[in-house]
Amino acid sequence: LLAGVFAASVIVPAHAGEGNFGWIYTLDLQPKGSFEFEQRLQLTRRQASGTYDYWRSRSELEYGLTDNVQISGYINATSITANRNYANPEACGVAASSCTAGFGVPEGVTGRYSDAQIDGGSAEVIWRLTNPVTSPVGVGLYLDATYGRLANEYEARLLLQSNFLDDSLVLATNVVYEAEYLKFLDRPSREAMVDVLLGASYRFAPRWSAGLEYRFHNDFLGYNLDQHTQTAHFGGPNIHYAEKNFWVTAAWRHQFGGSCFGPGTAECSGGYVWDSHGREEFIVKLGIPLGD
Repeated sequence: LLAGVFAASVIVPAHAGEGNFGWIYTLDLQPKGSFEFEQRLQLTRRQASGTYDYWRSRSELEYGLTDNVQISGYINATSITANRNYANPEACGVAASSCTAGFGVPEGVTGRYSDAQIDGGSAEVIWRLTNPVTSPVGVGLYLDATYGRLANEYEARLLLQSNFLDDSLVLATNVVYEAEYLKFLDRPSREAMVDVLLGASYRFAPRWSAGLEYRFHNDFLGYNLDQHTQTAHFGGPNIHYAEKNFWVTAAWRHQFGGSCFGPGTAECSGGYVWDSHGREEFIVKLGIPLGD
């Protein structure tokens, strides 16, 4: 009896809407009529040389419109510090020793570049078609539209999730299509991205989960995937902690390498892909349920 009371006192059930992964969306949505505030902070850093630190903050309010439909709104902010970070002078038309480039950096910059601003806002909806708690495979659809100072983005995802071992083990997949209209270039560019995200998270102790995430990334010119310009591989661990009144997740992805093709060759050097990517990516997410 004492053992049972002790176990009940330390086991904390998963929150609805809890985010076990860094970059992968799951089908654990807010119940109908409930709100949650979520804060994300992401850092992309380390390119070919010099300095490149791209911070992105997303402040989000989620709402359960129905038990299977969640809507969200975001305010986004960015901070960029770059200094002679590219080794391929084709990216900015100057000598490699002074080439500063990357996502958010205007063309033709030499030496140090720094910028920090509120970047815009986003609207998001997730529709859960089947629930992984009651079905072998949970299936959902995700749509997101972002209007920003640096870029406009339109993103769609197919969400797949399966839970095992009394929901202690979560396996998740996102198939992602994103169309981007890049505004910070001299000539705005229309590009598209197709990614496959794979992840596993295991609850190894009360309140604690940990796992791995993998990203297979592909960039294209044109919204219709007109020309394949780059591919890259990323992977790393995540860890998640939950209390009754909050949860927090941290994750890290390392770029294992990639390739560039055709007009995208200026975005590669040393067997790695740069553009909006770095050698390392970090993310921290904090979720706070609002109300009962």
